[in-house]
Amino acid sequence: MDDYSRVARIIRYLDENRISQPSLAELASVAGLSESHLHRLFKRWAGVTPKDFLQCLTAEHAKERLRNSESVFDTAIDVGLSGPGRLHDLLVTLEAVSPGEFKERGRGLVVSWGWAESPLGIVSLAWTERGICHLAFHEEEGDSLPESLAQEWANAEMLRNDKETKFLVEKIFSRKATSLKALVRGTAFQVKVWRALLSIPEGSLVSYGQLAGAVGSPGAARAVGSACGNNAIGFLIPCHRVIRETGIVTGYRWGDVRKRALIAREMVGPKT
Repeated sequence: MDDYSRVARIIRYLDENRISQPSLAELASVAGLSESHLHRLFKRWAGVTPKDFLQCLTAEHAKERLRNSESVFDTAIDVGLSGPGRLHDLLVTLEAVSPGEFKERGRGLVVSWGWAESPLGIVSLAWTERGICHLAFHEEEGDSLPESLAQEWANAEMLRNDKETKFLVEKIFSRKATSLKALVRGTAFQVKVWRALLSIPEGSLVSYGQLAGAVGSPGAARAVGSACGNNAIGFLIPCHRVIRETGIVTGYRWGDVRKRALIAREMVGPKT
């Protein structure tokens, strides 16, 4: 079992037993580790203790973060940048395929792809000479092309390259300054939403309603949610930073636990 799988098990247990405030010994038993090993693992992965991590996952904490993030997000949208308060400088430049290319589903393109392990579990990654076009989380590594990637770029030439995938995944999740390009297939509205997602600073949260207003479609929160759900480039296009106004952190293409892990990990900041 990898580190993320153990951490995910602890997150689920904390969610289900938060009222009883389980001890470190109890959490270690759930993870199948010694107390000292669990403490080291969690600090290495998240930078904080399990109980401090849980605080970041409560609805009240999320609602407070929503309120505090509103002005930061508005400023970021206004200036067209990632905004103030970023915890690291991961800059993603997004390019959308043309309408004609959209219909061709990758015809004439060479797409390199592969599997690798990340701090948030197994990922499949794919890229073209124009940028990263796919990043998905999985519970386990597959032996073949992920179905979602095969559908998105059905007519492209696919070349497997696990070595380069590992290098790129380490770069993406390093939490160090880097610039990347992304290539997306989507409707005009979806692309507008995905561009707006890039303006949400790390550690900030916005509601679906706020995001709808930012793209000039007040009242279209459900359509915004659908666009987030169709995002094919997880983490880099940060749809995990959008939550309900109630503060409940659910609704993620790659699982609610992973969404909570992503949000809490970003809230506590870079590991020291």
